[in-house]
Amino acid sequence: MAVLVLVHGGLWDEEMDGERFWGRTGVVAGLAGMGLGVVAPDRVMRVGSWGAEAEHLVAGLPDGPVVVVGGSNGCSVAVRMALAVPERVRGLVLAWPATAGDARVDQRLPEEAAPLLGGGVLRGVADEELAGLRVPVGVLPSAPEGLVHQRRTADGLLGLIPGAVELPGCPEPPHPAFRPEPLVAALAGFAAWVRRP
Repeated sequence: MAVLVLVHGGLWDEEMDGERFWGRTGVVAGLAGMGLGVVAPDRVMRVGSWGAEAEHLVAGLPDGPVVVVGGSNGCSVAVRMALAVPERVRGLVLAWPATAGDARVDQRLPEEAAPLLGGGVLRGVADEELAGLRVPVGVLPSAPEGLVHQRRTADGLLGLIPGAVELPGCPEPPHPAFRPEPLVAALAGFAAWVRRP
């Protein structure tokens, strides 16, 4: 059975880690309570490239196949992981993908983060790379949408990635309106779908 690897959100100097994003919000406990293997490692967020972040996380992957779940800006890292080790990644969930190319969002970020903002629909990933993914992909939009997590980003991913499916949307953690149960159910369902022969 594939282990779920949860890649937290945040960008550059934002105070975020796996425990705050996935642990304290009840996602890790919920998935483990359903009998699923789950890890929520911390990203290295000031290395200056999505590829370097992915390399750090790939080096610590558990043995065997994995389903990588990216949250918010963690979606960029998750895709880079799937591209780096496609033989290990059995499925990919892009949850609350952060919107790229919106000056209202980008101008809020420190100048040092500028090299991370390029890409296509998703920061740090060319649209051609997304179109070339050959792994089951679930896209989970932010509901309700917000400036940082716009619906158009989820729609763009669904249109670019072959066979991508939409998962039920919800607020992103650690938003006060977030409740873990709908997300846990969606991730467990996706993991079961990926396991089908």
